[in-house]
Amino acid sequence: MQTNIAKKLSSSRTVLVVDDERTICDTLCGILRDEGYVAESALSGYDAVERVVALQPELVFLDIWMPGLDGIETLERIKSLSPATEVVMISGHATISNALEATKRGAFDFIEKPLDLDSILLSAARAIEKRDLSATDGNVLETKAPRSIDSLQPLLQHVGAFSKGCAGENLGQRTLRRSAILYGQCLHSGQKSGLVLEPLPRDSGIHFAKIGDSRSVPAYVDFVESTAYATKLSAGSISVSTIEHLLAALHSYRISNLLIKCNAEVPILDGSALEFCRAIEEAGLEEQGGDWFEIAIDKEIEFVSATNPAERIKLSPADRCIVEYDLNYPRPVGRQTYSFEYRDVESFKREIAPARTFGFLRDIGRLQKAGLAAGGRLDNFILIGDDRIVNTELRFPNELARHKILDILGDLFLIGRPIRARITAAMTGHSDNVQVLKALREAIGLQGN
Repeated sequence: MQTNIAKKLSSSRTVLVVDDERTICDTLCGILRDEGYVAESALSGYDAVERVVALQPELVFLDIWMPGLDGIETLERIKSLSPATEVVMISGHATISNALEATKRGAFDFIEKPLDLDSILLSAARAIEKRDLSATDGNVLETKAPRSIDSLQPLLQHVGAFSKGCAGENLGQRTLRRSAILYGQCLHSGQKSGLVLEPLPRDSGIHFAKIGDSRSVPAYVDFVESTAYATKLSAGSISVSTIEHLLAALHSYRISNLLIKCNAEVPILDGSALEFCRAIEEAGLEEQGGDWFEIAIDKEIEFVSATNPAERIKLSPADRCIVEYDLNYPRPVGRQTYSFEYRDVESFKREIAPARTFGFLRDIGRLQKAGLAAGGRLDNFILIGDDRIVNTELRFPNELARHKILDILGDLFLIGRPIRARITAAMTGHSDNVQVLKALREAIGLQGN
């Protein structure tokens, strides 16, 4: 069933369906006409280009694999002839690189076959609304975020109101000015994967979705499924893991609204958050106004591991965000400590973002038997042997402690807002971070599942 927004947007809007299979064209056109769109079809890329010139459609659904002029080539011609026309790519056997290439060349979205009715209608509504917003601003080439849509609503109930006593500074809401794309190896699955960061409107929150799928999982603590060696979110059939480094960057840049598309795992890149910072800065930031209060801790909240009392994390009142970490492993690591005071994003980029993930050689076999660490490489993972670091020189003498702070900043952003507190932690992992976050949620009265 269409949303009210979709019904309003479909009225008298022209949509062109391009696929070399006539049955797909006929079926998709029939669905769109039933929903109020003016739907036309084309059976080849060449025909599609001619029809775009004649019809000037608001939206094109375009198959990526076609004989003659293929979907990517057709996409380029459509965008050069009619920049205001939004294009949604469709395919039954595309790779992640195909989806990223289409996005780079101006495609609004990517949907996989077999086509899902809700995904088609939702993508159409979002694409046309984005086009309308761009046209209103007088710049059809600038990426604008559509307004909130039904699939993004679950997060809003969680990050809206909380105790006024815990409300710190109103930072205002922020998203990216335009989309950003990254591509790299996934640490645990070992697969090559892409990552697309798309602007979202005010009051949307941060969401993860699979490329080619309209469903999403909110970046919120209630949706944490597991914390074994990485933080994993799940909602229904959508899940995504290894989110903590990206979330740490979003936390530090104070980004409140964003759609993150990837295939089940965020790429590890070089093991740090540096490339996420670069992508955010290349895309640019867009101030959205509105309310977005930091959470100012007004009493101590602590979690201590039941199995190891030395493993603990505590949040205490403070004038700004300070994270102190104490790490103590056997040789060759020894004891490492670091105290990070967040002053601005430059302090994060300089002191914390470069710190890479790490692991011990003795654990690799066990991890790989469990289906983890398949993508660990000598250039994205600090590998620690019995007597030395095997593969690299440390970027900081206490790089491991700094990386633990990176993980904390990422995991704690799953409360949906920046946290102002003194955070002291020792020998913790993702599970401890999530447990203290749940205690914080209860203490300040945020709604849980």
